[in-house]
Amino acid sequence: MFRSRLLAPGPVETAPEVGLALAGPQLHHRSPEARAIVKRVRELLAAAYGLPPSAGWEVLVLTASGTGAMEAAIASLVPAGLEVVTLSAGKFGERWRDMALALGLRVHHRGFGWGSAVPPEAVGELLRAHPEAQALVVTHSETSTGTLHDLESIAAEARAANPEALLVVDAVTSLGVSELRPLEWGLDAVVSGSQKGVGGPPGLGFVALSPRAVARLESRAVTGPYYLDLRRELKAQRGGETAYTPAINLVASLLPGLEKLEAAGLEATWREKKALTEAVTAAGLALGCRAYSSRPSPACATLVPPAPATGRDVVKALLNRGARAQDGQDAIKDTIVRLSFMGHFDRYDALAVAGLLEEALEDCGVRVERGAGVAAAWAVLGAARPQPVAARR
Repeated sequence: MFRSRLLAPGPVETAPEVGLALAGPQLHHRSPEARAIVKRVRELLAAAYGLPPSAGWEVLVLTASGTGAMEAAIASLVPAGLEVVTLSAGKFGERWRDMALALGLRVHHRGFGWGSAVPPEAVGELLRAHPEAQALVVTHSETSTGTLHDLESIAAEARAANPEALLVVDAVTSLGVSELRPLEWGLDAVVSGSQKGVGGPPGLGFVALSPRAVARLESRAVTGPYYLDLRRELKAQRGGETAYTPAINLVASLLPGLEKLEAAGLEATWREKKALTEAVTAAGLALGCRAYSSRPSPACATLVPPAPATGRDVVKALLNRGARAQDGQDAIKDTIVRLSFMGHFDRYDALAVAGLLEEALEDCGVRVERGAGVAAAWAVLGAARPQPVAARR
């Protein structure tokens, strides 16, 4: 059966060790082996978030997508009827607004143009205008547009405007991909998922909770959600259990990717992912594309192809050559092509994709200078070149 190489911003290519972990025997989720796995995964996830044990944060693993983890965070921390502030400049920011409305919250929302970054000063303005807001809900890496919002500055503005509001962050495509410092930036609930930067299969969501968020959760007087109740999960997972039946084999399959991330180091991983994405972006620019985002995210290169090609045309041409990229969403569905290296990739994969992009654009009727894309990618990767493995021994 034909299988395309995954270049879409999730699910991502997984390492062979992940497949081997999934091929193991079925575990019982209440066994000592399963408890050990849950505890180890939580430890490694805390490290992936850059959280030392002394920080007092709790990292929870849920059998749900990133969207399910986001709903668990919002519903568990902010009871229905209270106020929240949401901001968007893309599809996922709008999703959190719609989710908060569906959960019965009073939502104060401000949207910005797709492809732009949320201006941090707007956060302070909105929170000062709504001092009763219990939380700010914001996206870090908006992969619908390939934009990385300035979360550090957004958090600083939020803290100054309303120190009591919790900062609930969608880090689905920034965990393990771009600079993310929950402790230093003063975040409270940071959500992610298994099929992105940690290189696992789909099906698991993560929520990292600050001590302040844990205290808010444990002091909650009203009934929260049932299955997605983080208070129940926190009590269970502190002992290596889960509140309900988890996808325990999926949890076990996280270990290879998380161990690889720990061994490589966060800073080095952030630099490498940024270099791969910038290399393919440079290739696209050299071939006549333009960048869509004003503040690009390392999670994906987001390109507007030159005429006569459209985003969907390029995605189809890449698929015909064995690579599954992604076009845009909603109004920009036909405008952009998105290419991601969040999973099991290295710099030589980026060079191959630069060559693939040349051929795909040619297939779409674009006149390109063959080799220009690869040369542009090489220029970026050469500037960020790591030491050879032999030299590091």
